[in-house]
Amino acid sequence: MEQKTEDKPHCLILPYPSQGHINPLIQFSKRLAYKGITITFAAPQDILSSAAADISASIAVESISDGYTSAAARADADPREYLATLKREGTESTSRLIEKLREGPGRAVDCVVYDAFLPWGLAVAKSKGLFGAAFFTQPSSVNVVYYNVFKGLLKVPVTEREIVLPGLPPLAISDLPSFVVDQEKHPGLLELVMGQFDGVEDSDFVFVNSIYELDKEANEWMKKSMAVKTIGPAIPSIYLDKRVPHDKSYGLSLFKPDDICMRWLQQRSPKSVIYVSFGSIAKLEKHEMEELATALKLTGKHFLWVVRSSEVSKLPENFVDEASGKGLIVSWCSQLEVLAHDAIGCFVTHCGWNSTLEALSLGVPMVGVPWWSDQATNAKFVMDVWKVGVKACPNEEGVVEHEELVSCVKHVMEGERAEEIRENAMKWKELAKGAVDEGGSSDRNIQEFVSIMMGTQSQK
Repeated sequence: MEQKTEDKPHCLILPYPSQGHINPLIQFSKRLAYKGITITFAAPQDILSSAAADISASIAVESISDGYTSAAARADADPREYLATLKREGTESTSRLIEKLREGPGRAVDCVVYDAFLPWGLAVAKSKGLFGAAFFTQPSSVNVVYYNVFKGLLKVPVTEREIVLPGLPPLAISDLPSFVVDQEKHPGLLELVMGQFDGVEDSDFVFVNSIYELDKEANEWMKKSMAVKTIGPAIPSIYLDKRVPHDKSYGLSLFKPDDICMRWLQQRSPKSVIYVSFGSIAKLEKHEMEELATALKLTGKHFLWVVRSSEVSKLPENFVDEASGKGLIVSWCSQLEVLAHDAIGCFVTHCGWNSTLEALSLGVPMVGVPWWSDQATNAKFVMDVWKVGVKACPNEEGVVEHEELVSCVKHVMEGERAEEIRENAMKWKELAKGAVDEGGSSDRNIQEFVSIMMGTQSQK
């Protein structure tokens, strides 16, 4: 007999209000709901109203405030000012929401699952006598770097030529997250990523959107300080184990996908297309776009390039017309659908963690062109640890020139190691599916959390 809603444990989910943080938490929420947890997903109203589709029939949605009314206002705000406002408004509105849910007809909240970018979420949970669970959207390999900076064990700015940290391969400065390397270029953002560890050792649970086997040593080292549990990849079930009913998309997109992509890919040969996308935030300079455009022409291969409408003006003059025979340029696409298509042979990516994890989960070789944040570290692992691609080398000005891009693409798609790279990509694809399938490493961790919540519930 199915449990009544009022009998099920209840988790309140607090994502950081950006698409790259919201979508993994939506997917984690779906997994929890599938296993019998009542979910309330809370985010600013303007973000919720921009959802391309319902997040999920099994998830309740409530609005909280971060003090801003639009994505543009958030983007224009000084990071320090935004974080202060988010903490003040978020704390107050989340507290009110918990009380509202306590007084409502359903089950009161038992646990707050908060994005680690919102450490005040733990304080709110504890002030209400609830469990608190941190959720990290980046892997433990990146967390090791940030945590060592947080603890003062790695001094910033970093000056050593080689950085040796527990659980990680030796790193060059160019492999470190940009916020650690250049604080002045990214004011306020080092404080944001360091803030993830405020009080985290007091969290009852610490979830990481990754797969245990991807960075075992980093996960084991982090476990010495906090209750780390990998629960990824947090992508729709249809691309993995197919156990969660109707889970075909994230359910929220701040950009409208172009429908032509899949029709165009259907006309291409298997493993023949270069897919290029730098996510929802990256802003390449005009000369960087020109180098990339030149490289795509010189490969002689078909390509699908996502260029957000705000970036189109940086394309070389007449490039769209010149490329029409070989390339398709769109403002946005359903990336999972594209990566899952047999025509894709290579993914030229900024190596944001969501994109990297999606490519790993779908067996797609990568050319990493990191832009900022943790992307350089992810690209290092793509090339040297997981061996599913290469990391492009920039020139002295930090620009990846077209000759380098052409060389990287050819190396991944048709070079001496192309077959080995494809085989490694398929190995990680199977591992990703196995992690979330019944009895897999991530599934066991999720089930353990659910069992604890159920056990706590039965004692009430």
